[in-house]
Amino acid sequence: MKVLIVDDETKIREVVSEYAKASGYECDQASNGAEAVEMVKNNNYDCVVLDIMMPELDGFSACRKIKAIKDVPVIMLSARTEEDDKLFSFDIGVDDYVTKPFSPKELMARIKVVCERNSSHMNEKYVIEGIVIDVDGRSVTIDGNRVTMTPKELDLLIYLVENKNIALGRDKLLSTVWETDYYEDDRTIDTHIKMLRKDLGPYADHIVTIRGMGYKFEV
Repeated sequence: MKVLIVDDETKIREVVSEYAKASGYECDQASNGAEAVEMVKNNNYDCVVLDIMMPELDGFSACRKIKAIKDVPVIMLSARTEEDDKLFSFDIGVDDYVTKPFSPKELMARIKVVCERNSSHMNEKYVIEGIVIDVDGRSVTIDGNRVTMTPKELDLLIYLVENKNIALGRDKLLSTVWETDYYEDDRTIDTHIKMLRKDLGPYADHIVTIRGMGYKFEV
């Protein structure tokens, strides 16, 4: 298990890193949000511990960028105790929020919980009627028959299913499923949706067009 510790205070990074290593985690450090985003692009982390108040790129902005790159658990570690900050953090996808001063042992326990929760999620299989999506195995079967999809088709299908019954705009799908610096027009999404419907065969109607907005996977 590999953890990234992001804080502009060297002492905090070192303390958390020492406890993380003692708990059996491999550990990297970053001193600001921009550095953290680049490290997430180039490494596979099981958890990111992220401060809010940092130079170059604050924790909120860094969290958004990190979540757009990879669905890695993020724990906010901050001196800001206001309820609005906590609620905003959860709104942008933070998995847990720990206030300073903090207990390193408690933080290790929280890291363990979010890592186990994420690992369980990644091994999950989605079953909708005759559709079976193995997220970890990166495979899809329709009525027991394996279907070949491009990686981006599969990413799009998984994201739609994870957000079932939620209307998702084309811009949201582009920024989340495609890389953050990927820009294209709406036809990119429409083309992939067309291919997905073809792959899903008798279950194509689960993908519903939201006129003037985007799509949703309806269950």
